[in-house]
Amino acid sequence: MTTTIRQAGRATGRLLIAALMAFGTYLFVTVLLIAAIGTLVVVGAWMLPEAVLLIRRIAGAKRRQVAGWTGREIPEAYEPLTGTLRERLRTAVRDPGTLADLRWMAAHYVYGWLVLLALPLWPVGLVVDGVWCGLLRRDAVVLPWVVRLADVEARWSAALLKPSPKARLAARVRALTETRADAIAAHGAELRRIERDLHDGAQARLVALSMRIGLAQRAFDRDPDSARKLMADAQDQAEQALTELRHVVRGIHPPILTDRGLTGAVRALAAGSGLEVTVRVEGLQDSADSGGGGSSGGRGGAVGPSGGPGGSDGSRGCRAPAAVEAAAYFAVAEALTNVVKHSGSPRAAVELVRLRNGLRAVVRDEGLGGADEGAGSGLLGIRRRVAALDGVVNVDSPAGGPTTIAVELPCVW
Repeated sequence: MTTTIRQAGRATGRLLIAALMAFGTYLFVTVLLIAAIGTLVVVGAWMLPEAVLLIRRIAGAKRRQVAGWTGREIPEAYEPLTGTLRERLRTAVRDPGTLADLRWMAAHYVYGWLVLLALPLWPVGLVVDGVWCGLLRRDAVVLPWVVRLADVEARWSAALLKPSPKARLAARVRALTETRADAIAAHGAELRRIERDLHDGAQARLVALSMRIGLAQRAFDRDPDSARKLMADAQDQAEQALTELRHVVRGIHPPILTDRGLTGAVRALAAGSGLEVTVRVEGLQDSADSGGGGSSGGRGGAVGPSGGPGGSDGSRGCRAPAAVEAAAYFAVAEALTNVVKHSGSPRAAVELVRLRNGLRAVVRDEGLGGADEGAGSGLLGIRRRVAALDGVVNVDSPAGGPTTIAVELPCVW
């Protein structure tokens, strides 16, 4: 009985808040009418976008309230109110989210007062359920209806506040436009980096190599010892140029990804990071002899105990597309670099998991935490690279640690 009363009390409180919000929307009608009339007479046209922003805030508060009751988030899909006054007016009027919010507000005028049905149930419920539960030890009959009324109110609000397909499509187009712009910017920056590395590194060494070979040719007849020394220097220059070219190639697409796959490449990163890194693989092709999962020590690359089977569906040899593997590899590499530079932790953990429709890569450390995307930590680069493939990056790094960077990339297996 105590639990039933507590649940009914919580539901009544929620219905009371809904009624207060409905009363507030009654008052808001006046503001909306003034804004509409002002727009028609042009004098108060600036009020309409502000009124629409206020409607969005009210609807957002209702979404959070419903999410708190049901445990399911209700997404928002609005077009941004930016630009000149004419552009803001056009967006405010044509945005499908505005129509959806007005439709919810009109309906909420009616069903927002369900608390009036819940209040009479309390005296009846306390008597009937008190006898029914307290004396006869049966389930409550009347007070659960209060909870059902709160569920009905939340269900109706969720249905009305859910973005329309047109609004979701518009939001999706905006997101793709932003990620495309970021991908183009990242691509341009990568091309400039490659050009700079080639110009300042390999190209300069190849020029020096050509000059030394020319000097060696001219000195060969009159001073063979000096010519041999110049040829030895030229060989060193050639080796250094090859090393820098390999470095540039690894920055474009690491050859180890092609040779050993994502798991082998990540294990190589772990072995060369200078940290004690454990690598767990689930559902992916694994280069380790121990099977689909395992632990690798970054110092020396020692292989630890097996972490699991090669995959729940037996597709041991399945690999993600090259672009997905490259994005996951660079994300893990950047995250491990951050651990070395900023976290102060000697250990880290990497997890690669095959999802039904994608790939997840997670890097954890027990360091100082407080990762800041704007402080040159490389997180912004990870986010841009992943967003170009329609992926998601989640960073959880409270002050004092631990830090978890999770990357999810969609792909078809």
